[in-house]
Amino acid sequence: MTHLIIKNTIFIYDNLHYEQFQDGTVKCIEDEIPFELPDGWEWTRIQNITQICLGLTHTPKYVESGIPFYSVKDISSGGLDTTNPKYISVAEFEKFPDGAKPQYGDILFGRVGTLGKPTIVNINSPFGIFVSLGFFRKYSHEITSKFLVHWMNSSLFWDQVNMNVKGAVLTNLNTSWLSKFLIPIPPSKEQARIVAQCEITIRYIEKIENTGIEVSNLITTAKSKILDLAIRGKLVPQDPTDEPASMLLERIREEKEELIKQGKIKRDKKKSVIFKGEDNSYYEKISAGEVKCIDDELPFELPKDWEWARLKSICEPISDGTHQTPKYTEDGYIFLSSRNVTSGYIDWQNVMYIPESLHNELYKRISPQKGDILLAKNGTTGVAALVDRDYIFDIYVTLALIRTIGYQIHPRYILCVFASNTTQCYFRKSLKGIGVPNLHLEQIRETLVPVPPKKEQVKIYEAVENLNRFIEMIEASLN
Repeated sequence: MTHLIIKNTIFIYDNLHYEQFQDGTVKCIEDEIPFELPDGWEWTRIQNITQICLGLTHTPKYVESGIPFYSVKDISSGGLDTTNPKYISVAEFEKFPDGAKPQYGDILFGRVGTLGKPTIVNINSPFGIFVSLGFFRKYSHEITSKFLVHWMNSSLFWDQVNMNVKGAVLTNLNTSWLSKFLIPIPPSKEQARIVAQCEITIRYIEKIENTGIEVSNLITTAKSKILDLAIRGKLVPQDPTDEPASMLLERIREEKEELIKQGKIKRDKKKSVIFKGEDNSYYEKISAGEVKCIDDELPFELPKDWEWARLKSICEPISDGTHQTPKYTEDGYIFLSSRNVTSGYIDWQNVMYIPESLHNELYKRISPQKGDILLAKNGTTGVAALVDRDYIFDIYVTLALIRTIGYQIHPRYILCVFASNTTQCYFRKSLKGIGVPNLHLEQIRETLVPVPPKKEQVKIYEAVENLNRFIEMIEASLN
């Protein structure tokens, strides 16, 4: 649970919210609570976790140089603009009340005119503020400053502002009612996760806005844009301390060689190794000794410590299901085809069944397992899904089964690669056949995969999944 210095206590009794005051009185505040909180979270008033300060209430005497003095105009563009301050003398500054002297780490915000615009003070040198500005100073390090900033930018905060302003001509953040604002407090570690996800989401939205996409088209384009940013290394920040992808690929090659020695897989006669030459061009070395420049195949530049690889270099097996249409039975072993992955998830409800004798024959050739990827070769071509349970089943030729070697590459990251515009475009260009075009195994194996460091793979697919849930919530709220 979150540990706080609390003056008033909000608690739940008999499924209702109550507030206990310093004098011991208790009041039911259920009508104030906007929504239920997850386990481990608590409602509190902002005054219980921060000191609320407002700037100097009279105009000081300005001087040519001295201590900077800021007003609301200096945060109107977001962040504190320190380029053109007014100045006050050191002697006058020393007479200021503490509430007019923000410190490093305080959350500064506009109180009059430009409301809100919270920004964390990152200045160590002294400065003063006018009454048009205010700031929060935390009582406890258990509260993350950036979490408070995101709370101030949320609809929860502004709903409380609007409730108190009530159509006043001159709006201001009055500290008497601001102190009563409700804020939901998660545990400290969850605050950090929320802040990280908010910042990723905000960066993503800014990138979308920079492309000139209209808001009305945002939802329909969002998921593909997320994936494009993700596989280019632009969705989550790189960590220079992560092990580079080159070492990851070397481990995969070692594991693959061991599997060959054990007779579990066959040696690829066209083994591929992609590397960057001294001329900054990319080259591919094939087992037979052939080396060719592949710059014209690469769709974008990679971040530092990422590598390009063919899918066949990092996955084994890459195979498809039986080419013979089976005789189905009422029950028996589950048999999946491309129609079971149309949504990007495996539909385990509407499945076909085959007899045990046929299953035993098919299972000797290819035995799907949890963590494998199923990729539609025709029908919903290019749609992939993760095997998310320990079922024994077989697959039809319309599906390809892909397994990362030693799970050194996260399957969920490969799903992100497959669903990106870059790979989908490659799949479409690779379709062959008359009537119903198919995606052949040869083209699947040659798919180019941008490989990040292993830890970054996790950050990428978690960010993609979180952003997709965020978009789905927006979509649901509009329906």
